[in-house]
Parts: sequence; C-alpha cells; structure tokens
Amino acid sequence: MTDKTAPISQQLRPAMAAKKCWRCGCFQETVSSLQASPILSLPLASLITEARALFKAVRYDCLGCDTCWPAVAQNLAAELDPVLAEGHCATEAPEIRQGWPPLPGDYQVTRFQAPVAVCTLNSGSLIAALNNTEGLAIIGTLHTENLGIEHLIRNVLANPHIRFLIICGEDTRKAIGHLPGQSLVSLIENGVDEKGRIIGAKGKRPILKNLDQSHIEAFRQQVTLIEKIGETDVDRIAALIDEAARQTTAPYTHTLADVKMPTVEPAAKPGRLVLDPKGYFVVYPDRDKQRLQLEHYHNDGVLHRVFESTSAAALYTTVIEQGLISRLDHAAYLGRELARAEQALKTGGAYVQDRAPGQAPKTTSSCCSAQSGCP
Repeated sequence: MTDKTAPISQQLRPAMAAKKCWRCGCFQETVSSLQASPILSLPLASLITEARALFKAVRYDCLGCDTCWPAVAQNLAAELDPVLAEGHCATEAPEIRQGWPPLPGDYQVTRFQAPVAVCTLNSGSLIAALNNTEGLAIIGTLHTENLGIEHLIRNVLANPHIRFLIICGEDTRKAIGHLPGQSLVSLIENGVDEKGRIIGAKGKRPILKNLDQSHIEAFRQQVTLIEKIGETDVDRIAALIDEAARQTTAPYTHTLADVKMPTVEPAAKPGRLVLDPKGYFVVYPDRDKQRLQLEHYHNDGVLHRVFESTSAAALYTTVIEQGLISRLDHAAYLGRELARAEQALKTGGAYVQDRAPGQAPKTTSSCCSAQSGCP
C-alpha cells in the first residue's frame, strides 16, 4: 500500500468492521470498483481480498448513514483514478412490483387519488406527523441523490393524480456530501446531461442510471415543485399541502406505459343470489333504544341469534369473530347495511334494508327471503 492509497484504507476499514456494511450494496460496489481499477487494484490488493471475504447477500443499496465510509473511500479513490468518478453508490436497477407504489421505500401511502406528494428528505419524524393530512397521496424520506431519486420518480410516475411535490425537511450534508434535496430540485429545474448526471446538482453522485430521458421529462412535466428545504414545522407544511390540494389540476395524461397503474373495470352486478351457507341477517335501527339490532337467521328461516349495539363496527366485528359469515360479498353487503342503519339512527332519517346483490325481487310472501330485510 502506498502513501497515496492509505487514506482509502483508513475509510474502508471502519466499513469492514461494521456488519451492517457487509450486506450493503454501497460497500460491495466500492470494493468491486477498487478491484476493477488498473491504478488501485495492485496497491490495495490485500485490502480488497480481505474486504471481499466479508461480503454477504445484499439486502439494501444504501442506508443513508450519517457517515458512509465506502462512499468517502470511493471519493478518495476517484481522485487517483478519475474513471471511478463516473458513478457509484446504490445504482443497481430496481425490481419493479405490481401495484402502487411500484418500489419499496421509507414512506407512508395515504390515498391514490390525492394530488400531493411530500418528500421530507432526512426528517423522518414528519411522516407520522403529516400522514393523515387531507390531499396527501404519499409522504416519505429521501437520503441519496441517485437510487433514492430514481425510486421517487418511478413511484410518482405510477400515480398520475400526483401533480404537486413538496420538498421539505433537513437535507443531508454529512461526510459523504449527499445532498438529495438540492439534487432533486436541480433535476426538476434543469434535467440531466447525456450521461444521466443531474445538471447543477452538488451531491457526490447525482447520476440516474436506471431511468431514461422519457421518464425524467415526464416527471418534470407531471409535478409542480414546492421547494421548502429546511422547513420542519408541521403546521406550515400541512398548510402547503392543503393549499396545493385545493388547486384544481387534472390527472397527468401522458403517463408512460411501463409505469402506468392498471385500472380494473368493476364486474357487472351478480345475476342471481348466492346464499351464504351460514345464513342471512336482518338489520334494524331501534330508535327507542337508540341502538342497532342485528338478527341472524339460518337459511331455513329460523332465528339463530340477536345482536345489539350502538356501533356498526362492533356488530360486524362480532359477527366475523363468531364465524357467521363465509362469503366476502355477504360481508361487504352487511357492512354497508350496518353503516346505513347507523347513519339513519344518528340523523333520524329513514332506513329500509336493501336486498342482497343478485337477489330476486321480493314475492308477496309474508316471510322474508334469504339475505333480505323485512320492511
């Protein structure tokens, strides 16, 4: 090892001693890049061999640590071998999953059709404080200016209802120089160059390797940026979400095919009644007692049990726990009817139990047919 490469070793040694790094893609990619360098592979040969012996199956690409020793080592190595500056740190292609959001991350989903996304950067505590804010679709952190931004872009593109992106919280400026917030703002304002580097970004590795120009331009067109880096006041951020949500903006119409969320057309109403083998229910709001009554009948018309409560939720939870429903359509029907009856009890409005889906019209018989309520 030469005097010039000694600082690289000094930064890589703490990573080798930290078990969390053994499964980190950042550590493993740094070691692999050192091994591939014609300038550094020989003087660091013993260190590289020792480090590679520690490799475990990668579980994460980057943990956003306060001090990322592999990244510091990589930055020092790039000073000796400029080729290493072309890109590093968490740049493996993400594995897309079905549904929304298509990529995992440190976020909380609120509602698909809401128009606002919030990036809290390094202020993770804001997620719990804001995740019930009306108008919010998704809120999450961002720790790195490469893979983290790539994940954010794909998750936003997969939801055309998101038209505003609020960037708030504390940006990360630690030993590695990650500046995801400043890099994300630069991306929206300036785009990327021909090598995928974010124009104007000041972070160490603001290179987007797993997105092409069409993804980046669609993202820049889809969202309106509300830049509030450094803002951590919950009330002020909530006010920004509310203000953005009140702006009438239609869903983005130029969604790319590879990130589009599929829409399923509802099935037609069932053509015939399928009885639940467990029986059927009659719902009745007792206005004198100000309570809901729920009667359970076997399919031969014999009353089995009577339940009573002020809460629709308490009734359907009890019914489920006692195993009195075996069909999902029956459970959905009962939940809807209990909610309607509860609302009628609270407001004094009229309530007549609807027929179950697919049920044949009532006959003139004086008996209630299965899964229907008496008038």
